[in-house]
Amino acid sequence: MHKLNDLRFFTTPAHPCSYLQGQSAETLFLDPQVQANTELYSQLSQAGFRRSGRYIYKPFCNACNACVPVRIPVSTFKMRRSQSRVWKRNQDLSISFHAPYQSDEIWSLYERYINSRHRDGDMYPADQDQFEGFLIEGRPEAQFIEFRLDNSLIAIMVADQLSDALSAIYTFFDPDKETRSLGVFAILALIQIARRRDLKHVYLGYWIEDCKKMNYKANYEPIEALLENQWQTLEKS
Repeated sequence: MHKLNDLRFFTTPAHPCSYLQGQSAETLFLDPQVQANTELYSQLSQAGFRRSGRYIYKPFCNACNACVPVRIPVSTFKMRRSQSRVWKRNQDLSISFHAPYQSDEIWSLYERYINSRHRDGDMYPADQDQFEGFLIEGRPEAQFIEFRLDNSLIAIMVADQLSDALSAIYTFFDPDKETRSLGVFAILALIQIARRRDLKHVYLGYWIEDCKKMNYKANYEPIEALLENQWQTLEKS
């Protein structure tokens, strides 16, 4: 086992927070020179770290602790009624697994998604170099989970397989298929995949109660949060 205290980390200068207006943020990064294998990457995930491209990081803000790492214990997860309806609505989709790759079809889907759903974010407008650095390059554990309707690609979830869990990295989908709730369905599918692979958890990144784009994660119950260095069931206020 690696000792996390023996690793080198770097912090970024303060920068505008992407999630809470008017707030500044700092980020802690694992030394990019460290060759983190799956075991170490899994340990870091258990300690609240995430991945973006080839960088492993976590928020490190002195004045704020709004970003709370969360994960779903797949053995005890139960769908809400609304989630069950989403699950049934999408049973006509086929699911396949691939190593990350680039294609005109994938890029078109990603571009439409970013330019339609995230016009107010720092990923707009969609950029191919940014896309490749974010989702194509990175870790050997990564896979594209493709969702197709009549052979037409309508969603991709990017997920990493850790030692005992799946980590949801990013999901993008056809913005014209809003009634299917494809973002919800992708998470439900990932939970089922984790169960079939006999994995314990699905990591969803950071829950931010006061950010609409991030607080939806508490809808997957029960969900565990890393609070005061301990994973515990999140009790919503």
